[in-house]
Amino acid sequence: MGIYRLSTDCSRGLAFTRPVLCGTISRVSGGPDDQRLRDLALLRRVRDRIDREYAQPLNVEALARGVNMSAGHLSRQFRQAYGESPYSYLMTRRIERAMTLLRRGDLSVTDVCFEVGCSSLGTFSTRFTELVGMPPSAYRRGAAEDAAPPTAGMPRCIAKQVTRPIRNREAQGTPPQLA
Repeated sequence: MGIYRLSTDCSRGLAFTRPVLCGTISRVSGGPDDQRLRDLALLRRVRDRIDREYAQPLNVEALARGVNMSAGHLSRQFRQAYGESPYSYLMTRRIERAMTLLRRGDLSVTDVCFEVGCSSLGTFSTRFTELVGMPPSAYRRGAAEDAAPPTAGMPRCIAKQVTRPIRNREAQGTPPQLA
């Protein structure tokens, strides 16, 4: 068998295997759409973890480690998908829970602060005021003065939307009045 014949056989074999290998590699690695779907699934996992563990000491680095991403990449992707940073989403979730606990009225503002996972009363009060439009103590007093909650008689799904805090930098000077 000559060298020419051997190289021709190898060329034919390579010509046959190249498309097969390329097709296999593209199926395994997926296209940009597959990668985007995987990223969205990871971001949903992060969001679900925040919803479940909001009272735990979470930070962006710990969340990123949980899905094998860098903190910067997670923050960029999360903001692109949900319109806010993971930290902002976490704080909004904590404030939503704090509003519920303050309306109940059996815990002090300090107890509520620590119950929802905040370690600083000052940061909690500042963030609460930014999102809700009033300090937590005033919110608690207002909830105690209203014997019947303003959402009485509303379906729970609507009441949750009405009482949800307003996102960053959108807080109004006075709280919205419910009719």
